[in-house]
Amino acid sequence: MKPAALEINNLTKDFSVGLRGRKLRAVDGLDLTVGENEIFGLLGPNGSGKSTTIKILLGLLSASQGECRILGKSSQSASARLEVGYLPEAPYFYRYLTGRELVAFYATICGMRGAARKRAIEEVLDRVGIADAADRRVGTYSKGMLQRIGLAQALVHDPKFIVLDEPTAGVDPLGAAAIGEIILELKEQGKTVLVSSHLLTQLESLCDRVVILHKGRKVIEGNVDSLLLDETVEEIVVEGLKPSGRQALQAVVHEHGGHCRETSGSKRSLESIFMEAVQAPAEKEGSQT
Repeated sequence: MKPAALEINNLTKDFSVGLRGRKLRAVDGLDLTVGENEIFGLLGPNGSGKSTTIKILLGLLSASQGECRILGKSSQSASARLEVGYLPEAPYFYRYLTGRELVAFYATICGMRGAARKRAIEEVLDRVGIADAADRRVGTYSKGMLQRIGLAQALVHDPKFIVLDEPTAGVDPLGAAAIGEIILELKEQGKTVLVSSHLLTQLESLCDRVVILHKGRKVIEGNVDSLLLDETVEEIVVEGLKPSGRQALQAVVHEHGGHCRETSGSKRSLESIFMEAVQAPAEKEGSQT
């Protein structure tokens, strides 16, 4: 049996605050499993623990308690990160390098050499739509171009597990749609993608599953289609109905020349689920004070 792409068990992270050693708990007993070949959304308001969780799974922070495993290996092991590609929320790149030089630099860091390295660089530059600007200095790039070159450096070594932190931040709608297409292509190639974003509408169409964090704890997790389905509301899709019958009840649909093509549950938005998840705990805490 293959290991999951990501396994997080009882993950807890405390930070010391102030001179008295007071603890701030950023992540609180988080359990999470991301299967292979999934697009998984990590959601939550500012301060919910998303960035801390990402830093722990990348080995940039150590957990206070619990463990995190990537493709069966401890996230604290350097070997676990060989198969990981990472685009940070606010990447900083050497402005004096060209896009091609920058990607070549990261390819070398990942151990790529020779003709295979050169071929991978050209392929990934074309893949993210930045080939035409690859010989310009990164310092001249727009925000959207920086996100694309950031994707290129994350993908150049062909990782199995890709972590994207706000990949469409500051990008116009066309650029965001293009990045979304790249993420879907990664899934088609068998990759696993963990994406953290505030653009909930886009995640609705991208993610297989999502988790919502609030104050370091998991408050909702599940399949996107199941979460968006509102079972308390029934929706009837009618085809061929005359204008005069648009407001009619199902019982009189046939009188107006239509027929019921499909009956299904009405869908909610991921944004409404998000707001309920993060507001409900706050309201509960307020009622107890």
